[in-house]
Amino acid sequence: MAAGVLASLLLGGGLLLAQPRPATPTADSPETQFVRHMLVHHEQALALSAPMLRRSRDRSLRSVALDITLGQEEQLRQMRGWLAGWGQSQEPRPTPAHARAMGMASAQEVAALWTLPLPQAEASFLRLMIRHHQGAVSMSEPLRDSPQATVRRLARQVVTLQRGEMATMTNLLQVRGGTATPPPTGPQHHH
Repeated sequence: MAAGVLASLLLGGGLLLAQPRPATPTADSPETQFVRHMLVHHEQALALSAPMLRRSRDRSLRSVALDITLGQEEQLRQMRGWLAGWGQSQEPRPTPAHARAMGMASAQEVAALWTLPLPQAEASFLRLMIRHHQGAVSMSEPLRDSPQATVRRLARQVVTLQRGEMATMTNLLQVRGGTATPPPTGPQHHH
């Protein structure tokens, strides 16, 4: 009996080893493009969250900003490691038009979070971050079935986590009497 189990395990292990590994992503692969663009996207999420962590006294809003910061810092480390492992650079970065289509804020909108009166800054943060998350979900959807397991897991994680954060932020915005802006439109990826 034990020999049969051992033979089954060895055969099963051999089958796993025989599975073809997905090719390393190339410079123009959907995975590399996604990771490069998501790096820029995540970097801006940190820039949007920083003023709220410094200025806001609202515990729920600060909690969302902290969750975004900690989660996206970890994902940034992972994605930079993947690009290095694939032999790819972090460039090119998306054009300003493409960044807007990805739900990103303008430099002026980010800077204003430090200077607007606090109630306006908090509402602006929520509107900008909801739109930002909508862009990230749109960017991630096509990669949810990527042959690269690491990218596939990240895409699914982004969709799940950011949808949950959007629901929380929408509630926080409604409490302030605000409404979210329409989701970004336009091309999500350059292939």
